[in-house]
Amino acid sequence: MSLQDDLTAVRRSLDELTRKVEQLERKAGRQQAEGGRSATADRPGPGMVTVPDTPYDSTLWTDTDDEGLGARDRRAP
Repeated sequence: MSLQDDLTAVRRSLDELTRKVEQLERKAGRQQAEGGRSATADRPGPGMVTVPDTPYDSTLWTDTDDEGLGARDRRAP
């Protein structure tokens, strides 16, 4: 495939993406005008989750390997 063919394919993909985004925007506008809620608003979700600053319980990691270092009781290669 030539560079020109690649550029044509990219342009075609971008045009299709633009059309799809415009369709979604119109659909969202219609739903908002009708007072409808989105599908994601109907599903209960966790929302924002607060992660504590306290250290994790070290017993959670007793049977794990240190990534790139191997097992804790053996030497790394």
